[in-house]
Amino acid sequence: MRSTGMKMKRGSLCLVVAVFVLSACATPSPAPNEATRAELTPTGKLRFGLVAGAERTEFLVVKNVDGQPEGVPVELARELASRLGAPVEFKVASSALELTEMLLGGKIDSAIMPPDNWGARRIDFGTFYFVDRDAYLVAPRSRLRTSDEVDSLRVRVIGVEGSAAYRAAARRLKKTRVTPVDSVEAALEMLRTGQADALAFTYASLAALVGRVPGSRILEGSFERAGLAFAVPKNRLYALDYVTIFTEFAKDSGLVQRAFDNAGLKNSQPAKPDSTAPVFWSFAPEQDRARDRDGLVTAMR
Repeated sequence: MRSTGMKMKRGSLCLVVAVFVLSACATPSPAPNEATRAELTPTGKLRFGLVAGAERTEFLVVKNVDGQPEGVPVELARELASRLGAPVEFKVASSALELTEMLLGGKIDSAIMPPDNWGARRIDFGTFYFVDRDAYLVAPRSRLRTSDEVDSLRVRVIGVEGSAAYRAAARRLKKTRVTPVDSVEAALEMLRTGQADALAFTYASLAALVGRVPGSRILEGSFERAGLAFAVPKNRLYALDYVTIFTEFAKDSGLVQRAFDNAGLKNSQPAKPDSTAPVFWSFAPEQDRARDRDGLVTAMR
């Protein structure tokens, strides 16, 4: 792939697996090169964005007694920073929208978020490390039974502003509208106090939050497939390459599963390996050839 090809949009490229193999004398180290470090740690540290919630989930983190974030994204970010040879600085937000704005404003270098088309037009995403579905949590004493029943004029739907689930619900609901709220805590309070009937969010997050609203429950069915992935600013192709290959390594090596287990998410499993995502071998920019992804994942061990 020529240097001009590196400027192509990520969506127009296809991963080539095991087509070309570098000669033994030209085989690069799997360690990140200076171009990768420059894009992921431009200040000398990895500034990583997180979303705080009431409970640990595959996406949300909590703060410990010292005010430090804990959870799955924290563990993954620390391992990523370790491999970059840089310290990590966490910046905690209240929503994925806030993280997007921080990435666009250059305040953070990477984050973990649920990708969707709206987000992909603004930032770039690696492959999924977790696959989920969007669903609804309904208030106590609700008569709703399935996700399809939510689309009614009498149902007051809310969603965390800027979240992929909020946008998906707003796009799919035709007879009612989704009211945005600024945080998960605000959404739960509206359900508790009867100000809303249904909260649109990812199933995994709702499963962890349902106990916070006594009598609430998750409706049968779902309205959109969802997932979680590393995000980086647009036009940072070395960074995109690195977080994508790191994600595949983290799934393959058991790192993601250990992070789930440590967070108490015993029933959660990593997403399946993704061999179709467009990925560059940017660790060695002087080489104009594609590398076998499986070989790279193995090399990172």
